[in-house]
Amino acid sequence: MRHNVLAAASLVLLANTALTLCSQAGCPSYTEYSSVAHGPFSAGKYRIPSMRPPRRCRTFVSATVERVVEDVTAAIADPDWKHLFGNTFGNTLDTTVAWHDDGSNGGSGSGNSTKERQAPYTFLITGDITAQWIRDSTNQMMPYIAYAADDDALARLVLGLINMQAEELAAYPYGNAFQPPARSGLAPSRNGIGVDVRVTPAYDSSVVFEAKFEIDSFASFFQLGNRYWAATGDAAFAESETWQTAVAAILAVVRQQQQPTFGADNRPNRPAVTYARKTWTATETQFVGGGGNPAKRTGMVRTLFRPSDDATVLPFLVPANAFLAAELRGLGEMLGTLGAAHADAAREATALGAEIRRGVMQHGTAQHPTLGRVLAYETDGYGSALLMDDANGPSLLALPLLGFIGADDPLYLRTRAMVLSADHNPWFFVGSAATGVGSPHTGVARVWPMAVAMRALTSANRTEVAECLDQLKATTAGLGLMHESVNVASPADYTRSWFAWCNSLVGQLVVDALARFPGII
Repeated sequence: MRHNVLAAASLVLLANTALTLCSQAGCPSYTEYSSVAHGPFSAGKYRIPSMRPPRRCRTFVSATVERVVEDVTAAIADPDWKHLFGNTFGNTLDTTVAWHDDGSNGGSGSGNSTKERQAPYTFLITGDITAQWIRDSTNQMMPYIAYAADDDALARLVLGLINMQAEELAAYPYGNAFQPPARSGLAPSRNGIGVDVRVTPAYDSSVVFEAKFEIDSFASFFQLGNRYWAATGDAAFAESETWQTAVAAILAVVRQQQQPTFGADNRPNRPAVTYARKTWTATETQFVGGGGNPAKRTGMVRTLFRPSDDATVLPFLVPANAFLAAELRGLGEMLGTLGAAHADAAREATALGAEIRRGVMQHGTAQHPTLGRVLAYETDGYGSALLMDDANGPSLLALPLLGFIGADDPLYLRTRAMVLSADHNPWFFVGSAATGVGSPHTGVARVWPMAVAMRALTSANRTEVAECLDQLKATTAGLGLMHESVNVASPADYTRSWFAWCNSLVGQLVVDALARFPGII
């Protein structure tokens, strides 16, 4: 890790304790705070409020990030976006660092070595639930990794998340969301929908919040470490026994879930992972007793749930496999720099990533009746394909940003044309207030701002990017934050006043858009 004059630029509030807004005297729950507009308001058309909590109520304060907010805001001419960028870019640090142990007081880690016990740990909530999703927490942290090399405390926050995710996945690699560790002092959350559930393998509900098997969690864990290493040159976390245990467990599960439903004798293999629940909501349980629909061997990896936490229809979720292939390649590159002790793992990760990539290209596409060959959302190896996209990442729309395919690749351009069309994608909606990709998770005629931001991040067209930015600005329902979804006809009809992942993504978009298209806002 590199150190310079900014090495002490971040202040960790109440180190080694629970960092929640309501844990400090006079600080309201941010769930409540985010539901009411606070002044001062912008001077623009939409009178965007100021939604950052008071400084003393923020869960982590970084002088480096504050400087980024100041510099970027100064480069923005649009008065509404000045406020909106300030609200969104720092939202994860302001509101979701539920617990952070920076390791300075001897640490609290659960590893076997003194070094691991003294390592930093970070527990990020995604919003209104005291649980950490692997995918969400990685995406929430993504805007800040670029600045970690110049800010030691910020770097330790990211390292803490790497260590926390490794501990969680080493304990139960099939989970998508986890309870706070007992040593954090945070009370575990009750999963209100995690009832009447039969799951294989069994799990400990004091450790695992939700046991929906989602392979994008693996890719997100690798992405966090890969991006941190690329930004800082620091791969010391890979020497941790817990991290190595997590990686070995993930690679074993990936190999396991490449296996077909039927063996060589055409007898069904016993499913190693299942999730079955008594529910009125079809997306909350899996087919065939929880094991999912049949699949042939393709090189891809089966999964039970999508990044929306909705059940898959067909077992091979193509964008999740593409994401995993890209991050396994990155993992192999990183491990390849660490010497002979990591050589076998580097080769395995590289080979596995290449195998999954071949599977995507050979078995993850379909012939569209008017557009030609496109990437499918889900397939099964038998020839069935589901042609759609979902707002949640990893998505087909996001594949260039995830490093799987170029944004100018003809296969991606045809796929993008399918995704961004109400004629071809059943989950693309057009309305008077919002247009974009939605999700079965929130029903029809609802657009996710996350997908609008992703459309802009993967576009080289200034006009298209500007239109996306305009829509994002116009659909906050006067609250100055990104929501989970909005009604295409009425932005006042939204889900979740506070969605940290989307706030982080929109913050990234603004930085990116200004760099590519100076003066765009």
